[in-house]
Amino acid sequence: MGVSTSAPEKGVAVVTVDFPPVNALPVRGWYELAAAVRAAGADPEVRCVVLIAEGRGFNAGVDIKEIQREDGHGALVGANRGCFEAFAAVYECEVPVVAAVHGFCLGGGIGLVGNADAIVASDDATFGLPELDRGALGAATHLARLVPQHLMRALYYTSRTVTAGELHRHGSVWRVVPRAELRDAALELAGEIAAKDGQLIRLAKAAINGIDPVDVRRSYRFEQGFTFEAGLSGVADRVRDTFGTDKERRA
Repeated sequence: MGVSTSAPEKGVAVVTVDFPPVNALPVRGWYELAAAVRAAGADPEVRCVVLIAEGRGFNAGVDIKEIQREDGHGALVGANRGCFEAFAAVYECEVPVVAAVHGFCLGGGIGLVGNADAIVASDDATFGLPELDRGALGAATHLARLVPQHLMRALYYTSRTVTAGELHRHGSVWRVVPRAELRDAALELAGEIAAKDGQLIRLAKAAINGIDPVDVRRSYRFEQGFTFEAGLSGVADRVRDTFGTDKERRA
């Protein structure tokens, strides 16, 4: 259990996340993931990183129970900072990152894949931000990198999900494959990238990041301020207790 790194092919590092039962990461998990991705990207022998997960789904976001167990706001601050570091590590990785997504990719999972360079998904994969149902905000920055602006807003406000097939039609998912073929498909793409000159691929990654129209670090940090405000004001706890729906409206 935790985060591990392997090297199945020359030039390719695979970072695997495994936090049963649903890969809802605790604070330490986000930091472990950030450290593993940064270390893999800094290895001069690595030219592409594959980010993959074990278990029922790719990522279920933050471990809400960890936040609820702790008095005060230490766990909330830790989760905010941990997510920020993990998302930034994927975006700033010195080499391209291929995300291999199966099952559910929710909340923090969107932050990871939205900052990846390419996405390969299984045909059972779904993507979404249920943040408003969890009394939180954030990662709209990254969802906006996957779908058009108005679809992003509708998905965000409704907490609905989209399928891998839908994202493929929008051009944000490279390939959709049967679940049993996901790892091989991700490694195939990573191997094609890793066949390029190592120095040149690093220059290419830096150049492409440099022309991005949105500063993803600053944009996400702005969103996090509202997440923390929701926590301090008590609205986060109230919404989680009502499953994301206004009780007065339902009455």
